[in-house]
Amino acid sequence: QVQLVESGGGLVQAGGSLRLSCAASGIIFSMYAPGWYRQVPGKQRELVAEITSGGATNYADSVKGRCTISRDNAKKTVDLQLNNLKPEDSAVYYCKMKHRQTALAFWGQGTQVTVSS
Repeated sequence: QVQLVESGGGLVQAGGSLRLSCAASGIIFSMYAPGWYRQVPGKQRELVAEITSGGATNYADSVKGRCTISRDNAKKTVDLQLNNLKPEDSAVYYCKMKHRQTALAFWGQGTQVTVSS
C-alpha cells in the first residue's frame, strides 16, 4: 500500500519560513521523481518544485530563489524549504510521486500553509 504523508504546514507571518516534508512508503523511492504542488480554492493545482532521481530540480517562477526541494533516498523523504514567505504562498501543499518510466503517480493528502500579512 502506497502512502505519502506530508507534514510541516502551518501558520506563519510574511517573511517567515517553513519546511514541508513528505514521507513515502510502499514504493521504490529511487524510481520516482517527487514534486510539490499547491492549490488554492477555485484554482488549478500548480507545480511548486520537483526533483529527479538524479537530483535535477525545477521550480515555479513564483518561488525561485525562495524555495529549495531536496530528497533523501535512504529515508524516502522529500522536503520543501520555503523562505521569505508571502501571503500569496498560502495554499494546500501536496506531495506527488511520479514514476520515472510510466504514467503512474501518487499524491499525498495535503498540508495547509497559511501566510499572514
